[in-house]
Amino acid sequence: MRMRFVRPLLAVLAVAGLAACSGTPTPGATGSASQAPSSSAPSSSSPSSSPSSSATPSASTATGAGSAELSITLVESPEAAPQTFTLVCADGVPAAESNHPTAAEACTSIKNSPAILSPAPPRTDLMCTQQNGGPATAKVTGAVDGKEVTAAFSRTDGCQIALWDAAKSILGSDGGL
Repeated sequence: MRMRFVRPLLAVLAVAGLAACSGTPTPGATGSASQAPSSSAPSSSSPSSSPSSSATPSASTATGAGSAELSITLVESPEAAPQTFTLVCADGVPAAESNHPTAAEACTSIKNSPAILSPAPPRTDLMCTQQNGGPATAKVTGAVDGKEVTAAFSRTDGCQIALWDAAKSILGSDGGL
């Protein structure tokens, strides 16, 4: 007797599950009704939400004012004495008080990518290659376009090497390799 009730019940549940997955609203089903507006909502709300979401990424990748006042401390190896550079940029052009070895290139990098010294925190779900890019370390403090910057760089794994390589013109070194 039990089988007589179980099979039809399973069939009803299977059909209801398929209907819920299809995204087609079924009368009285709250799960499908909430799914249907979200699938049609992007076409109606996309124009209003898209500019705000796309404005944020383009703002972070847009060029900056090119103003910077930075102190850069570079240590090429444990035996090497620390080298300290001052980099002052105005509109992407180095100021006279800069003693950076490639000041013009560094100021251009800052103007073209002002967020280069403010990388996002490392992701915990990202695997970095286990390679050593050398013992060089660098620390950068100061301000870029009015925003405080404190960044540390090393070449201890693939992720750190990539960050170094992106900022090498500002750090004043390719890491000794």
